Amino acid sequence: MPARPGARLAHVTDHGFETRAIHAGQEPDPRTGAVVPAIYATSTYKQDGVGGLREGYEYSRSANPTRTALEECLASLEQGSRGFAFASGLAAEDTLLRALTRPGQHVVIPDDAYGGTYRLFEGVEKHWGLAYTPVSVTDVDAVRDAIRPGETRIVWVETPTNPLLNIADIQAVADVAHKADALLVVDNTFASPYLQQPLTHGADIVVHSTTKYAGGHSDVVGGALVVRDAEHAEPIAYHQNAVGAVAGPFDSWLVLRGLKTLGLRMDRHSHNAEQIVDFLQGRDEVSEVIYPGLAEHPGREIAKRQMKRFGGMVSFRMRDGEQAAVDLVNRTELFTLAESLGGVESLIEHPCRMTHASAAGSPLEVPPDLVRLSVGIETGSDLVADLEHAFEASKA
Repeated sequence: MPARPGARLAHVTDHGFETRAIHAGQEPDPRTGAVVPAIYATSTYKQDGVGGLREGYEYSRSANPTRTALEECLASLEQGSRGFAFASGLAAEDTLLRALTRPGQHVVIPDDAYGGTYRLFEGVEKHWGLAYTPVSVTDVDAVRDAIRPGETRIVWVETPTNPLLNIADIQAVADVAHKADALLVVDNTFASPYLQQPLTHGADIVVHSTTKYAGGHSDVVGGALVVRDAEHAEPIAYHQNAVGAVAGPFDSWLVLRGLKTLGLRMDRHSHNAEQIVDFLQGRDEVSEVIYPGLAEHPGREIAKRQMKRFGGMVSFRMRDGEQAAVDLVNRTELFTLAESLGGVESLIEHPCRMTHASAAGSPLEVPPDLVRLSVGIETGSDLVADLEHAFEASKA
């Protein structure tokens, strides 16, 4: 991987997370002293003679200094050996699958996976010859039973899952996958690298939609992969270049900017989410509150072991069904009705008709009475008041 001029990958054991988020891959420019990495808005690079590359750069699909800075920072934050930045989370997922699987192989996926991930497997990868089996990733025995000896190449996990916030035991699932000579891939988007580092628990590869908490400001679309072992880096690097769904320099710069405040934001997201959960538990209209930090959540103890805090995502079910859920999401003001998550502003959505509509009628279909919140970093009491107003308005 080319080394950006002046850049240095801060060793994972040398500094804390917040320090690495600001400095890994982002040393001041040696020529100008600029403390923020430059946006290298260039497609090509002057060569000093045929094959005489400066710092390894020749064409920005293959490598760009701004993207290199982001990839170094992501690798450091996830405590991996190498990072890769893509144009979207799904571009990262597809590149991973093309690089590390072949037609005729098999993948185990969560039975409540993100709708876009399900669509990718069902509508694209299946036609390429890649089989998949949805299974509850919270049930290690079910994961073991779903593995096809000699065929299963990857066990794919989200934790927490989207949108039901189930928790997988990363180390336990890693042990099962590795005994079957399969890789464990963890989508760490909901937790972010601040709250959870799956590679330290036995995962082989981490996936991110950097659109979400990594970017953190709802102004960029991106994705990332981070690998633990160098042996998986080369095929991914080859496919990243060959397929070309790379992050552009400005998008890379925006995600880098977001990573600098990721720790601060995730603490505030988590703090506000806890206030929202307390409020929702007192509402008669709500039949179930789903949050890993609740004592009654079946994955709470695993989440405590794997995660620093329980995150900013909250889901709940409406006692009066789908129409009550739709009515509620249409009545909030500070909570914006929108897809996506992880930005500084709070969002509310109805997964069944929005982010997970592609899973309708499938084994991954989500409950129609479910509401999902991405709790932002606004004043917590204002968010509670907004939800309270929406509930009361629904009674009128």
